[in-house]
Amino acid sequence: MKLYQGIDIVEVGKFRKIFLRNKNFATDIFTDKEREYCLSMKDPHVHFAGRFAVKEASLKALGIGMAGAGIDHAFQEIETLPGKSGKPVLSFTGWVGRISRKNKIKQLTVSISHSADYAVASVILVGEESSS
Repeated sequence: MKLYQGIDIVEVGKFRKIFLRNKNFATDIFTDKEREYCLSMKDPHVHFAGRFAVKEASLKALGIGMAGAGIDHAFQEIETLPGKSGKPVLSFTGWVGRISRKNKIKQLTVSISHSADYAVASVILVGEESSS
């Protein structure tokens, strides 16, 4: 078994300013379902910031980071939605999904915490060992 981990923290105030300054930010970064969920909350910016932290933590866990070929649409390919219990559920599609399959990722775990000032996310990916 191989473990991959990424963590990210977002300052909600700075995130809110970027969000409000760029009218296309939400549609460029978040999926339709993520936008629907966050906009249904009392303070949507805190929830958007948490999901943004998940996206960055996921890229770190995959060893991609914020640069490189294919990164253009990566944020749309990382989606976090509440499961039936309310626990966040993480999924990858597209290019990010291909990187995940290449790394033989079999389990994705995410945790999000936020306050009025900060949102933090931790992503742990569990992959199979490569057979040699």
